[in-house]
Formats: sequence, structure tokens, C-alpha cells
Amino acid sequence: MPFTGNKYIENLRTKREIRIVFVCLGNICRSPMAAAIMSGKIASITQPKILIESAGTSSWHVGQGPNPQSKKAWEAQGYRYNHVASQFTQERLKQADLVLAMDQENFRNIMSLSSDQDDSRKIFLMRDFEMGAEEGSEVPDPYSLPDDAFEHVREMLENAIDGLIRNLTE
Repeated sequence: MPFTGNKYIENLRTKREIRIVFVCLGNICRSPMAAAIMSGKIASITQPKILIESAGTSSWHVGQGPNPQSKKAWEAQGYRYNHVASQFTQERLKQADLVLAMDQENFRNIMSLSSDQDDSRKIFLMRDFEMGAEEGSEVPDPYSLPDDAFEHVREMLENAIDGLIRNLTE
């Protein structure tokens, strides 16, 4: 497991409730897809209680629904999730237990909101939890690409989320 020995992740396992925020740039493609997948995969998990949110570091799409291709990709696999785009803020960082950035740019954007070590230690790249992924691997932005790019992102997110769930529940 990527986080064997990571004290912060180990301590999350002892919490009764874990608040996770998935973050991308516009909050219409990758982060809502991650939230949809995570919501579906944790439906039967009762301990710890896992609360899911998604947000974007930009305000471009605030108030909009998900990208239709993204929604189509997650719904084709049976995931159901209602989404309205919102912006990630310093307040959301403070409230979160775990913040998962889809790429390096958004990781840096989130880190710039961090005011102390308590904030920064809860920020990770999404693929940090994917078994076999190289350190620093990103979830590519499929925006304006063909449907197969969204399918590729969905598969990548499913693998990373499987690793995330293992890390939080074992």
C-alpha cells in the first residue's frame, strides 16, 4: 500500500467520520466523477462514516451541473451522483479531513490555501492511492476530449479509489 506507515492516514482510520473533498480545476469532470465513484463504492461501509464532496480551484463553472460526458461515463458503470459545481476555499480545506487533488497544478493551488502543517498534511494527489502508480501521477483532464478519454479517467479513478478505501478501512 502506498501509505503504509503514514501516520496521518493511519489516524484517519480511527475517526468515526471522515470528510473527503475531491478537487480538480472546474469541478465538472474529474472531481465529480471521483465523488460519484467513491459514493457508489462506499455505500455499504458504515464505519468510518465517509462524507464526500467535490470542488474546483477555479470559479468558472460554479452552479453548473457535471460535464455530460463525465456523467455518462460514471452512470454507465452504475454510479449515481447529483452534482452542482462549487469552488474550493480555505474554509473547505479547514473542514476537510482529506483533500485529493487530481493533478499537480491543483495540488499547488490547494497548498497555497494552506495556512499551517495541519492543513498541508491532509492534501494528497488522487493517484497517490493507486497501487502501482508512479509517484506524482496525475489524473488527466478529459475536458473537450472524446468519450474514451472520460472512460480512461473513470478507470484510473476507480483504481485510485479502491486503494483509498483500502487505506481508510483496513
